[in-house]
Amino acid sequence: MDRKLKIYNGKILTPYRIINGTVAVVGNKIAEVAEGDIDMSDAIEIDARGQYISPGFIDIHVHGGGGHDFMDGTEEAFLNIAATHARYGTTSMLPTTLTSEKHELYQTLELYKQAKKSNVSGAQFLGLHLEGPYFAMSQRGAQDPRYIRDPDPEEYKDILTRSPDIKRWSAAPELKGAIEFGNYLRSKGILVAMAHTDAIYEEALIAFEAGYTLATHFYSAMSGVSRRNCFRYAGVIETAYLIDEMDVEIIADGIHLPAPLLKLIYKIKGSDHIALITDSMRAAGMPPGESILGSKHNGLKVIVEDDVAKLTDRTSFAGSVATFDRLVRNMINMAGVSLLEAVKMATQTPANILGLGQVKGSLVSGKDADIVIFDHNIEVSTTIVQGKVIYQKNNTC
Repeated sequence: MDRKLKIYNGKILTPYRIINGTVAVVGNKIAEVAEGDIDMSDAIEIDARGQYISPGFIDIHVHGGGGHDFMDGTEEAFLNIAATHARYGTTSMLPTTLTSEKHELYQTLELYKQAKKSNVSGAQFLGLHLEGPYFAMSQRGAQDPRYIRDPDPEEYKDILTRSPDIKRWSAAPELKGAIEFGNYLRSKGILVAMAHTDAIYEEALIAFEAGYTLATHFYSAMSGVSRRNCFRYAGVIETAYLIDEMDVEIIADGIHLPAPLLKLIYKIKGSDHIALITDSMRAAGMPPGESILGSKHNGLKVIVEDDVAKLTDRTSFAGSVATFDRLVRNMINMAGVSLLEAVKMATQTPANILGLGQVKGSLVSGKDADIVIFDHNIEVSTTIVQGKVIYQKNNTC
């Protein structure tokens, strides 16, 4: 028989308003959302104790956490990262790679298949996000320059034959062969994103038409207004503002983007086109100090200080150490966004960007039962993935 779950006595964040009521779950789906009480026999009951009942957070760009990275070459790393982020409200994610040697990428593709089957105690894996290796060297940030190159049709077609799990790929659209790359990925139903790029508006516009509909970690490793001789050119940042339909993802850790930029992005793009992401590396959920970006075997040494990861020479950030609760909290406290709008950027919008809006991203009957309970400070007490309680800070059952 399907497992039944009743979450009551909470403030439910629906797509349009907050109601005091109950969420009923049968199996892995939401059965009913209603004001007041719902009569359910033989159900496990969770008293939300007046806290908020929210859709689960969806992280479409995450590299690691809890001392592990998806490029570590172990199934244990996948499972520990998923469990770590579930404690902070993430119910589903796109494990994300870094620019690396081919054999490391191939190994990661294989490990994902195994980990997806074994992952029963963490955030759900929705597919893989490949970040690189097709980047502009001038905007490489913390990506290893040894492996950066132009798109190679023989290479990326081979990669795609090795894994049906690739759902997203980030690249610089101005590179030789990048438009053909975008068109090919779009024909396969894969989301293409502009990243680590020095493209000007004219190049970015052509790329958008070729399928590059998302800006990866907006503002970070990305061109803005530039000057060439006497003339000024708009960059990818301005392109994202000018194309209303273009989506952006932002690292709202309060460091990669300060409050004025968070406010500006929200003012121009709105919650329908902004996805919050952690872009977190292995040090998320860990104390500050030395760490490694990417694989333990040949990743880059970094230092975690000031609540962010940096290259050891402090010339560049090296990924965030944020967890998702922090992103939502910052959008409310730093950008002045309402709770409903902040949660929308953590749930419904990323689901829509991935083409999963019909099954995830909001507390609606028939959708996946991915649910988070948190207090007024976005401190998570309970995380539910596919109708199963994955994490409970306190015993509220």
